Amino acid sequence: MPSLLSRLLDGVLGAAWTAAAARVVLCLPFWWSGLAKLFDFAGGTAEMASQGLPAPALFNALTILVQLGGSALVIANVWTWLGAGALGVFTVLATLLAHRFWTVDGPERVPQLNAFLEHLSIVAGFVLVAILSARGARRHG
Repeated sequence: MPSLLSRLLDGVLGAAWTAAAARVVLCLPFWWSGLAKLFDFAGGTAEMASQGLPAPALFNALTILVQLGGSALVIANVWTWLGAGALGVFTVLATLLAHRFWTVDGPERVPQLNAFLEHLSIVAGFVLVAILSARGARRHG
C-alpha cells in the first residue's frame, strides 16, 4: 500500500497543472525579457548594441521573436521541442556572449562563472522538457 507521502507526490507530480506551472516558470526569464524588449524596443536595442552586436535593432527583434515565440510553444506544450530548442540554443549563444568568465580575473570571475553555469542548467531544463514532451507524444500518438 503506497504511503500518504507517495500518493501526495504522485498526485502533485502527475497533475497537469504542475507541468504547466513548471513550463511557465522555466520560461519566465524569457517571456519577461521578451515583453520588456517589446515594450521598450529602444532599451532592448541599446542592450544589443552594448554587447557589440551589428544591426542591434534586428537582433532585438529576433530576440523578442525567439523569447516570446519559444516561450509560447513551451508553455502551450505545442511543438515543445521547437520552442525548447530555440530557447536552449538562444541561451547558449547569449551566455557565450554575455558571461565570458574565462576573459576576466579577480572577483568578477566568480559571478560570471556562476551566471554561465546557471544558464547551462536552464538549457538542461529545456532538454528535459523536450524529452518529456517527446515521450508523452509517443504514448498518446
